[in-house]
Amino acid sequence: MKYSKLNLAKEAINHKGFVKKIPDIFRMIKMWRKGAYPVNSIDIILPLLGLVYVISPIDLLPEVAIPVLGVLDDLAVLSLTIPKLVKEVDKFLLWEAEKEYSSGQTKVIDAQLIK
Repeated sequence: MKYSKLNLAKEAINHKGFVKKIPDIFRMIKMWRKGAYPVNSIDIILPLLGLVYVISPIDLLPEVAIPVLGVLDDLAVLSLTIPKLVKEVDKFLLWEAEKEYSSGQTKVIDAQLIK
């Protein structure tokens, strides 16, 4: 059975929302820490630091002192962090699907992913 990379991408990404991708994020981090997932470290570390910043009680603009700007600060970090993290998880899911299919009897045919 033959699969193209485009079909693998559609299968792997599966249009999940961010909340449904949380287990995939943990799996991606685990594979990255083991050295199995080849990725530039900065592509994983920066989005995770952004999430930690939003969750942590320490802020550059605290909500107590400056209510509106404090919340906007967190929203700005989230608006930069979540799309980057989702994009990286999508790449991870594609890599995982390619690895799974290439290790079996299936054949992966090169294709270009077009949005």
